[in-house]
Amino acid sequence: MDIFYFVKRSSKRKKVTITIERDRKVVVLAPNHASDEVIARIVEAKRHWIYEKMRHGQKYTRRPHPPGKELVNGESVLYLGRSYRIEIIDTEMEHIWLDQHFLIPATRVSRKKGAMRDWYIARAKEGILPRVSKQAEELGVSFGQARIVDTQYRWGSCTISNNINLNWRLIKAPIFVIDYVIAHELAHLLEPNHTPRFWNIVSTQVPNMDKARSWLREHGQILEEGI
Repeated sequence: MDIFYFVKRSSKRKKVTITIERDRKVVVLAPNHASDEVIARIVEAKRHWIYEKMRHGQKYTRRPHPPGKELVNGESVLYLGRSYRIEIIDTEMEHIWLDQHFLIPATRVSRKKGAMRDWYIARAKEGILPRVSKQAEELGVSFGQARIVDTQYRWGSCTISNNINLNWRLIKAPIFVIDYVIAHELAHLLEPNHTPRFWNIVSTQVPNMDKARSWLREHGQILEEGI
């Protein structure tokens, strides 16, 4: 069976590495000088490893989506792993606030699924980015920048410039899940590949690593709901 893969080249990369995205897409990260033939040979040599990773339970599996969230009174949404009820209120104020439940101005209802996006992103910057600095200090590593980003199928990434990117939707997850994703990306600064040493680093930093991975497998798709 042929393996279909995407190649991303960079002048900063020194060797060819293969990653499997959460949607099971195979991505080859390669230096500019790596020829198509060399890349194809490396992919073929890693065929067994690629199939094993694609079958891994943590990878994103498309399931029938639930009916979806509606921005209406009584609907509930996640924040830091807890479910909060939505209450639409008549007010001249524009901002959303959380007081035992989400109070959302009626003026935002017309925005439908994007109504809470800015609120979540702001909370992610406030709540997640400081945890990156804290964990980096604990691990004794330095990174370029930590950023909150909007990505599909990836909770986080560590770039070749040592920047840490984290999906804003993580702010909906419990803190122990957020800490796991942060530790996962920072560990790549010490060990680029998912070797036993890599998982040792992550599990030492986040003792409940397996619980976090299980949570993401079970609830990851809910984090991606529009509201």
